[in-house]
Amino acid sequence: MSRFFKAGSDSESETESSEDDEIIQQRPSAAPVQSRTFQFSDDEDDSRRIVRSAKDKRFDEMTNIIQQMKNHKQIKDMANVLNDFEALIKAADKAKKVIQEEGVPRFFIRCLFDLEEYANECWEDKEWRKSISKNNSKSFTSLRQKLKKYIREKYEKEVNDYKENPDHGDDDKRDETPAPQDEESEDEVDTPVKAPVKPKLPAPPVIKKQLPKSMDDDDDDDDDIDWDSSDDSVESDIDDEQFDTGKLTAEYFLKKSDSGTSKKEKKRKEPKQMKLEETDEEGDWEEVKGGAPLIMERPKMFGKDQEINVDAVLKKLYEITSARGKKGTDRNEQIELLKELREIAETNNLGLGIDVKLYFNIIGAIFDYNPNTLTSMRNDVWESCLSYLQTLLNILIDHPEVNVGEHIKEDDENLTEAPLYVRGCFLTLVEKMDEEFTKMLQSCDAHSTEYVERLQDERQVCDILEKTLRYLEIKGTTLEISRIYLKRIEHLYYKFDTSCVYTGDNEPKKEGTSEQTMDKLCKFLYTSETPDRLRTRAILCHIYHHALHNRWFQARDLMLMSHLQDNIGHSDIPTQLLYNRTLVQLGLCAFRQGNIRDAHNALVDIQSSNRAKELLAQGLLPNRQNERTPEQEKIEKRRLFPYHMHINLELLECVYLVSAMLLEIPFMAAHEMDVRRRMISKNFHHVMKMSERQTLIGPPESMREHVVAASKSMKTGDWKACKNFIINDKMNAKVWDLFFQPDKVRDMITVKIQEESLRTYLFTYSNVYDTLSLHTLAEMFELDMSVVHRIISKMIINEELMASLAEPTQTVIMHRTEPSRLQSLALQLSDKFLTLVENNERILEVKQGIYPFQNKRDRNDRQPGTSAAFQHHTQGVVEGEGYGPPTSKSVTNNQHWNRRNNKNYSRESRNY
Repeated sequence: MSRFFKAGSDSESETESSEDDEIIQQRPSAAPVQSRTFQFSDDEDDSRRIVRSAKDKRFDEMTNIIQQMKNHKQIKDMANVLNDFEALIKAADKAKKVIQEEGVPRFFIRCLFDLEEYANECWEDKEWRKSISKNNSKSFTSLRQKLKKYIREKYEKEVNDYKENPDHGDDDKRDETPAPQDEESEDEVDTPVKAPVKPKLPAPPVIKKQLPKSMDDDDDDDDDIDWDSSDDSVESDIDDEQFDTGKLTAEYFLKKSDSGTSKKEKKRKEPKQMKLEETDEEGDWEEVKGGAPLIMERPKMFGKDQEINVDAVLKKLYEITSARGKKGTDRNEQIELLKELREIAETNNLGLGIDVKLYFNIIGAIFDYNPNTLTSMRNDVWESCLSYLQTLLNILIDHPEVNVGEHIKEDDENLTEAPLYVRGCFLTLVEKMDEEFTKMLQSCDAHSTEYVERLQDERQVCDILEKTLRYLEIKGTTLEISRIYLKRIEHLYYKFDTSCVYTGDNEPKKEGTSEQTMDKLCKFLYTSETPDRLRTRAILCHIYHHALHNRWFQARDLMLMSHLQDNIGHSDIPTQLLYNRTLVQLGLCAFRQGNIRDAHNALVDIQSSNRAKELLAQGLLPNRQNERTPEQEKIEKRRLFPYHMHINLELLECVYLVSAMLLEIPFMAAHEMDVRRRMISKNFHHVMKMSERQTLIGPPESMREHVVAASKSMKTGDWKACKNFIINDKMNAKVWDLFFQPDKVRDMITVKIQEESLRTYLFTYSNVYDTLSLHTLAEMFELDMSVVHRIISKMIINEELMASLAEPTQTVIMHRTEPSRLQSLALQLSDKFLTLVENNERILEVKQGIYPFQNKRDRNDRQPGTSAAFQHHTQGVVEGEGYGPPTSKSVTNNQHWNRRNNKNYSRESRNY
């Protein structure tokens, strides 16, 4: 008999057994109970099933969300607070039925009230609102709007009641922090779950009949199951009145959490109970979630009676630095330990050598604080880094007996006696500082006050670079001096100095200007034995500085003499980006000096690709069709220049389009009838075609539309309308006022428009006039007589205009050698017919299988001069080439003769 059921004893009477039989016979009369197979195993002891109501499930979900929101509010993470609020709204909608039955929970109303107060406090904090990121600001605005709307539409009355009496009804509030469900403690699991109280059923009666075989067999398999000591015997006195067969449901046979604990769980609970008992004696204990690091008291550096000397400090230093880079190491704690160790060394006067070595380790630990290369330092860490660098640099400058360098081995260090030798490279720390400064500017929003505050730190950075430069000029090697010179150049080349701008006057050069500083630093790099990369970057920075200050000829000559355009493709990508910036600045300088063609040639490569923003490292274009992977995109973001070093892209495009207009419009007028006319600027032609495709053209608004309208006016020779489209209030605000001395730039553009409009007018209407008066042209375009005379003379010399100048009468006499429009169209038609005839002859010969010039008899029937093939055939016979297939020489002669014959034919047609 299985131990789950009581076996009949000898002392029982027949009356009791007959009553049991009656009970068994009464079961079929009740509702049929489905037979279930219950599995009893050791695994069931570890699992615990808790029945929870719908109210508890929904309200627990809401309280968990409220707790997350509370944590996010503490750190003012508005994006996550907004997400939590939206999740809370969804959870409240799910619990709509429960809320209708039970009423609105007090903790939910309190959460809405606290969130509204929190939003109002944040809104009043103007300093915080200015300092937050764009994403946080957007999320905060959405949160305020959604919260106000939600409260107004649904719970306005409840929130107002809570404002009037916030303490009322707090007795029935739920704990917002749900207790952690720990398997080791029954009490902690069952406390937050308020399951419905069920009536305790009596123990089942002894049933002898209709027992399943699975429960009657294998008694030995269950020997390892330990039953509660309270159940020593299954025998119990059961009254028939208390026992009801209708209560024998499936819930009755489920395991009770109170009586079903195993020995293993009891053993697990013992340590927990010991801890809880200790809390009563020693005070309050703070329970920590699993996995979180325990906050322990920092161990003391040295013992109470331990002697503190250089060796002890070095030993402790090696202990601290040995954990560097290991998993689980607290980097902030490492920095604090190193700072404390330096204070101990300073207190015990251990000397300057150990102080310098500790400074090197502290600064290195600060740079290691942020392991992610894509993110920047925190502001407080950055400021402490600058202060430690300043302190260390002052020590090295004030104490020349301290020698530092990477060439010093750790075994050769001397930290006690002069001269002191310490292993470490200060230049490497300075270069790392410069990189971190660039990353901080890249991570800031360029239009925020935070960017301006961080940019103010450049003064300290340049001060450190200048002091390092003076220090290395005394104690550094040539390579170290070159590296710090380049860093100084890179912080100077893009800054505009009004005192050294070239104005064309022969003024004496001022001393102490950026021009002299750049000249000194760059010439050292040109003459010293430095790596090619340093020299290349120095040349590019020097050219950029010359072009920025209108020294066009120096910048152009330096670019041409260096031949950088020939081998820049073999340089690294940051150097190529610097080359693009230099080339663009060179083009802007040429435009300011009136060299329109040079400006166009410098800008055409950058602007024709429509990727100027990316080529100048001022931003990334949208990633279309997975052109770059996420890793490549991160690398390219690190190469971007900070915002204060950017070149205005709209100004750049305007300068390019205006230069293309001044070159392309006269060229189009001069070669209007050419079939295969080449294009100077494809981008300019594309802009013009896009404008012509528009069905309705209104007044210009954007910069491109102004340039297109000016180009159309220049085509007709209307220079005033062209000038008004290029130079007006809107264009001045967008483009021309951004130049240094904008009035000179506007005057230069006006003169160029007058001259090119004159050239366009002569090209367009030369076939209409027999003679033109120079005085009339000068008055029409408001130019001096000398300027008009110079322009027309240059056109005649270059054979652009078939005319001659009559000096006594001051007129231009047209020779009318150019064909009219009808004649030009006829020439184009004849050329096309000639090409078509030759192509048809080749196709016919290929179809008939006749090799060109293979049989003389087949060609004799043709009349001389009917085609170029016959002429070449007779020429081949005279030269003795025979009648076989043509050689490569004869084919070459044939092609040459065809070109020559076509040219002669065209000339005869024109003369005709």
